[in-house]
Amino acid sequence: MTNNDILRQLRYTFDFSDDKMIEIFAMADIITTRAKVSNWLKKFEDADYLEMLDVELAIFLNGFIILKRGKKEDSSPIPENFLNNNAILKKLKIALNLRSDDIIEVFRLVNKVIGEHEITAFLRNHKQTQYRAFNDQYLRNFLHGLQLKYRPKNN
Repeated sequence: MTNNDILRQLRYTFDFSDDKMIEIFAMADIITTRAKVSNWLKKFEDADYLEMLDVELAIFLNGFIILKRGKKEDSSPIPENFLNNNAILKKLKIALNLRSDDIIEVFRLVNKVIGEHEITAFLRNHKQTQYRAFNDQYLRNFLHGLQLKYRPKNN
């Protein structure tokens, strides 16, 4: 999945307006423009499409954490220059205050069975032997499950 796909999915799931997206970036101490946000949300085929860098998605996710959990008094989170799916899962877990059983339930919403041991493997440091990569298919299913949980069909 591309960073742009992830941003589009999160925008849809949580029904964020352009103004809200700009506000979320600002919460992570980054000012962005409506045009830039709009171009990130465009499809790849569109002439105005702008590829979202890992650091830009990390900034958005940090702002999302602040939106959902509040800002820490001591400092602003430092965005990563490189994001993988495991880091995205960790940031969404923090933002939405999800426990392992909550994540299992999100996967259950899309008819995917996943065990607690798998979740802990996804959340481990990549240097640990029990670490497991959270591949695109898992991320796609997780984002779809979040959509089913946070944006009911009647919306």
